[in-house]
Amino acid sequence: MRGGPARRGRRRGLLSTVVGTVLLAVMLFPVYWVVNASLQPTGTTLGAGWFPSRPHLSGYATALRDQGPNLVTSLVVALGSVALSLGLAAPAAYALARFSLRGTRLVLFGILFTQMLPGIVVANALYGAYNDLGLLNSRLGLVLADSTSGVPFAVIILQSFMRGIPREIIEAARMDGAGRLRTFCAVVLPLSRNALVTAALFTFLFAWSDFLFGLTLTTTETVRPVTLGIYEYIGAHTTQWNAVTATAVLASVPAAVLLVAAQRFITVDATSGAIR
Repeated sequence: MRGGPARRGRRRGLLSTVVGTVLLAVMLFPVYWVVNASLQPTGTTLGAGWFPSRPHLSGYATALRDQGPNLVTSLVVALGSVALSLGLAAPAAYALARFSLRGTRLVLFGILFTQMLPGIVVANALYGAYNDLGLLNSRLGLVLADSTSGVPFAVIILQSFMRGIPREIIEAARMDGAGRLRTFCAVVLPLSRNALVTAALFTFLFAWSDFLFGLTLTTTETVRPVTLGIYEYIGAHTTQWNAVTATAVLASVPAAVLLVAAQRFITVDATSGAIR
């Protein structure tokens, strides 16, 4: 029968599209509900309809008033964690990838082992040290704590990528008179842009969504990440669910923007066209 395979192919394609659309709608429904709830008046969130007939921004005004400092704290801590993690991980990953060092595999195993430690163990250990050093209730303390997760992850990502950089590129830079530091800064880092963006993105997400370190290492309201702010914002008898959900929406915006902006860097091959 003519057109049979083509017709079956179109049917399978249509079925796949329908199934994918349904699954996407199911997964995105909580996001829609949070946005819808954030646009409801105070006290009507739980009984709200499917669509806000009269959108209210009072929840966002309350969220910015109550959680604005916490959002700033989370942003500062996340960006600081990214800067510190990449600053430490990039040179370490380059040394592990390109230099003939003894114990490289042991070092990598140790880095992987640190990722297996429960976060509560690290948080409890840091609490005692921070108490002695005066780093409790400080943004610097949260940056250092979040970097304990960001640095190992960034080293693993960057080391794996830098091992794949063609040796001819590095040797050409050395023949042109560039030293190790200049080769690293002018050649290796630009070629590792995609890996750097990937490591920076996930390090930011780790720090932005951190709750455990914020709960353990902050005991006052002066320094508080937004995750802890939302947790303490929710009470047993709260009537400001629109403000709570508005805070959740505001807290998701930076991560969503970074994911969209970094997508093309993650998918593009950094070394394509480097050798001609």
